[in-house]
Order: sequence, then C-alpha cells, then structure tokens
Amino acid sequence: MSGLRVIQGGRAGKGQPGLLVEGAAEVVTMAGGLRRGTEQDNPAIVTAPGDPHGDDAPVVACWEGRILAVGRRSDLLGVLESGGYPLHRFTRVDAAGGTITPGLVDPHTHLLFAGSREGELVLRQRGADYMEILAAGGGILSTVAATRAATVEALEEHGRRWLGEMLNHGTTTIEAKSGYGLDLATELRLLDVAHRLGAEGPVDVLPTWLGAHAVPAEFRSRPDGTEAYVRHCVEEQLPGVAAQGRARFADVFCERGVFSPDQSRRVLDAAARYGLQPRLHADEIVPSGGAELAAEIGALSADHLAAPSAAGIDALAGAAATEHPVVATLLPATTWFLMHDDFAPARTLIEREIPVALATDFNPGTSPTPSLLHVLTVACLELKMTPSEALAAVTINAAYALGQGEEIGSIEAGKAADLVIWRVPTHLQLPYWPAADLVRAVVKRGRMVLEHPGP
Repeated sequence: MSGLRVIQGGRAGKGQPGLLVEGAAEVVTMAGGLRRGTEQDNPAIVTAPGDPHGDDAPVVACWEGRILAVGRRSDLLGVLESGGYPLHRFTRVDAAGGTITPGLVDPHTHLLFAGSREGELVLRQRGADYMEILAAGGGILSTVAATRAATVEALEEHGRRWLGEMLNHGTTTIEAKSGYGLDLATELRLLDVAHRLGAEGPVDVLPTWLGAHAVPAEFRSRPDGTEAYVRHCVEEQLPGVAAQGRARFADVFCERGVFSPDQSRRVLDAAARYGLQPRLHADEIVPSGGAELAAEIGALSADHLAAPSAAGIDALAGAAATEHPVVATLLPATTWFLMHDDFAPARTLIEREIPVALATDFNPGTSPTPSLLHVLTVACLELKMTPSEALAAVTINAAYALGQGEEIGSIEAGKAADLVIWRVPTHLQLPYWPAADLVRAVVKRGRMVLEHPGP
C-alpha cells in the first residue's frame, strides 16, 4: 500500500469544515450500540468489494467534527452535494487500502504518577506477590510517595508524553484515575492536571477520583487505619473533590486486604451524592464481592474481574438484562505482566450476555503499557476473544463503560468524528502483528491530529 496522502484542500481546519476519508478496504463502523453475547462479534463492516478507490468503495464523511455519513462512494458524494455539503469544502484523505475504525477508547488508566517500579518485576520473578509487595510499603505506596513529591509541571510533562504514546497507538479518549495521592491536596492536583491535559487535547481525558486506592502510610500504623481512612475519603476528600468539579467518576479498589465491599459501598454511595458516577476495581486477585457490589449499585463498569465468583458473574448477568448493564472491563495486560496464570473469564462473560470492554490499566507497577493494540493481542491469545470481539471491547463497549456510548465509540451519523486509519486491509490483522506500528493516521473531531506517511 502507498503512503497516506492528502488529495486536496490541505489539512482539515484551514477553512475546511469537512473531511472525506476514501480509499479504505474496510470501514468498521461498530454501529448499533452496546455489544453483548454473539453481537460482540459483529463489528458492522462496510467493505470495498474490489478496488478500494472504486465507486463501490466505502467513504466516511465528516462535517464540523461530526460524522455525517458512511456509504458507498457512488451514492454518498452525490447525496452530500444535494444535501448542501459542497465537495470543495471537504479535505479528502486517501486511506490507501487500509482499515478505518472508530478512535480507540481506553476506559481504565492510571495516567498520572511519578517514579517507576521496575524493581518489582524481579521481586515477582522471585515469588513475591502483589499483596506482599504492597504490605512491605512497595507497589502503590511507593508510587504515592513519589507522586506527592512531584511538581505540577513534572506531572504535566509526564502526562503529555504518555498521551502522545497512546495517540500513536490509535487511542483518542481515555479515563484517567487519581489514586496516587491518597491525600486531598495531591488527589486534587492529579484531577486538575488530568482535566487540563484533556482540555489541551487532542486526546480526551475523563478524570476519575480513586482516593480509595490503598490505605496510605500515615493511616497504616493506626489500629483502625482502614476504617479511619474510609472516613477521611468520605468526610474530607470527597467534599473537596466535588467542590473542585474536575472528577466525573469515583472508583474504589474493592479487594480482600484493601477495601471490603461494605467499605467500598459507603465510599461510592457518598460519591454518588456528589454526582460522581460509580466505577469499581473488582475481584482482581481473589473473589472479593466486587462484581456483586458493582451490579448492586449500578456501576458503569466492574474492572479487572480476573477472579469473580459464580455469584458475581450471576449478578453481572442479571444487570446485563436490564436497561443499565454493568460493563465488564477486563485488563489482561495486567494479568500478563504480573505473571499470573488465571485470566479473566472473558468467554464465560460473553456467553452470559455481559458486555465486555478492554483497557490497558496503564500504570507504573502492574501494567506499564500505553498500547490498546498490545491489549488486543493479549485478549485474543489469553482470553480467547476473537479480533472482532476485542475491537468492539476497545471502541463501542469501552465508550459505554465511560457513559459515552452516545458520543464516541462508533462511526455513525451525529457522533464525534474520531477515526483511526490503519496500515492493514482488515481489522482482523490488528492483533495479528504484535508490537508493529500499524497506525497510519488519527482523526479527532474531524481534524487530522496524527499522520504517519509511508508504506
């Protein structure tokens, strides 16, 4: 395939309100809403039956940052002209026989932190587990110490670097958790930096307060340390977070040895009174009641789920049958990096009609990857998801996991024009080339924000 080329009109944004992306072998629209069950394997594809530049090839039309339409070239261009959208007002981009998908959505990241924890890799190789490292003052607590000491400028520089990496892998929207402060001042600083980086763009950043990520060192010496810290989250952190107005969501690490389901419920109930939508770290290491709690409180998503109980899966299946399903957001790169053998039961969740999303869990200790493409590969190899199921999990289902399913995650008229043009002729190849640079171009709200010309 030849390199991407702008055919006429220059880059969108220089007096051109429209964008036409032509010459694709395949457009994966993900149209039709949240995917679950067998529908998760139906990506809604428009293909070129022959020449990707022929009259029957698909075209994606965008106008003023929104998707206008997806259709065959021979039909769509005339409809645009007759509908009052003159073709000379469109930048026209050649996808060069590649695949077009919605912009990827990463619904679980820990974007902002200071320091790194490469030493833990060797500790795990020697047999130390996650909770042992945490109990010894490592893990989250070591990142908390470094993050509390970091300047705003350092956090901003760090965030921009990794958002750039994510964009390079096709990600256009992320969720970003706090949780490496565990005190009000640092939590507010993390939320504010996340908000400002999102406003700066081009990647949208949706901040989550994760004050209940671990019990900080200053509370651990107290006999009632966990309970005292829960009260601190409810009585001091949440009022400050609400007053600041940056966070959209609240999350808790519901896990045996961290926060119990009852403690998690109390924190999330308090957060809901401030208008923060609930999310949940659930059943990552052992069955801890997290899935059951997520279903009970109507969380947007239950994340990790490497070790849900049978009752937890039943609860998620029950929620999936309602108007407000809980999305199961799986983080297989974390399980892989932790060198664990037990991955989330994706096949069971899909068979039970529970919508499944995927995320990087980008963080310094247990999943230091910014690449959703890497996650796709791990999901196909370890979770036994099909490429189509995995792509749905990082587009439309991930959007619903963030409460954004009506705005992003699919290529449908009226939605935000977030697109990725890939260097492969079918989405089935996206997980097939591990670590390959597959992004040809990224479009955010109808504007070309990244281009990689070349073969």
